Amino acid sequence: MSLGFHVIAKPRGPVCNLACGYCYYMPAKQFYPGETAFRMSDEVLERFVRQYIEAHEHSEVMFTWQGGEPTLMGLEFFQRVLALQRMYRKPGVSVANSLQTNGLLIDRDWCEFLRDNRFLVGLSLDGPAELHNAHRIGKDGGPTFDLAYRGLDLMRRHGVDFNILCVVTSINAQHPARVYRFFRNEGVRHVQFIPAVQRDGKAVTTWTVSPRAWGRFLCDIFDEWLVRDVGRIHVQQFELALEAWCGIEPSLCAHASTCGRALAVEHNGDVFACDNYIDAAHRLGNLKLDRLADLVELPSLRRFGRDKTDKLPHVCRECNVRFACNGGCPKDRFILASDGEGGLNYLCEGYRTFFGHAGPHLEKMEQLLRQGRPAAAVMTDRSARAGQAGPGRNSACPCGSGKKYKLCCGGSNYSR
Repeated sequence: MSLGFHVIAKPRGPVCNLACGYCYYMPAKQFYPGETAFRMSDEVLERFVRQYIEAHEHSEVMFTWQGGEPTLMGLEFFQRVLALQRMYRKPGVSVANSLQTNGLLIDRDWCEFLRDNRFLVGLSLDGPAELHNAHRIGKDGGPTFDLAYRGLDLMRRHGVDFNILCVVTSINAQHPARVYRFFRNEGVRHVQFIPAVQRDGKAVTTWTVSPRAWGRFLCDIFDEWLVRDVGRIHVQQFELALEAWCGIEPSLCAHASTCGRALAVEHNGDVFACDNYIDAAHRLGNLKLDRLADLVELPSLRRFGRDKTDKLPHVCRECNVRFACNGGCPKDRFILASDGEGGLNYLCEGYRTFFGHAGPHLEKMEQLLRQGRPAAAVMTDRSARAGQAGPGRNSACPCGSGKKYKLCCGGSNYSR
């Protein structure tokens, strides 16, 4: 049996109802010339569900549905998903689902389905309207913020478990405080910031975030988060960094020491080493002909995974924050290091800036956790060092939740 891998399922391939200027997945269409359907068949779906569950020995199996736009498959498709999961679920194993969406098709029926079946939903939203609409546009070239926000509001009102995925571009990177405060004011409690990086030939695209802007964006938000939101708002990049400072291997593939355990399955059953590499060189096989558990153990996939470490440039090997970065995503390793060696991550400067800035505070959080205290105590400790009296147990929590300190940051453990 294969352990420790994850698959992102693309039931509609790269098909989407938006025309985002920065879409990284649209080039996947080029791998299927002449294809028009881009729709996962019942046969492929059943093979995938059965093989994915069979290949795991964990107590929980997580299915992740992305695209393109997976809600274009319709509710009936996901009702079949649940039926198949019930059919093939092993005793003692729970099955969970997550779905990434742009929110445009989310309505009451979707909300009730997602809530009742405990889907974790990732909503793509890039900040307030003018920042979101800069790149996330409709097929007609028009803005999409109002429709995406409607999806957010519906999910919030219907009790759907959701988080935010915010793509950081050259535009919204200039407004870190606005972006972060917008999400906080909307009651968002989990947010992922994903840097937009893509090349057009040898040069990066105009919407690609610069290394310096990426580092400044993370630092500015970290400073605000550190004052009032630790333990209350979960920012993926910050929690990954804290994992690293605690000696834990980063759980996100981009910062893990190796690749090859986050695969993608396309609409027709093709399996790829990563959804950033939908090409012949990284195609592992097809579920109609191959067992998923066998594909995960292919020597070519293991080489792909080891290359992340084996091909690190010398400056990365000697870097004092390598344990937190591990060279970043290989797709972004396309610039020269200061010594002229190739393979340095384009965002290196930004990551080094952020880790250098956040490091002392992350070290303090790690110390707090070792002492059995919540990492959120770093906020009150900072207040005390600044000469301010810390809150009493029955005082209002400084994080702004409205709860008593003992029932909020003063009593809750840090959770991922």
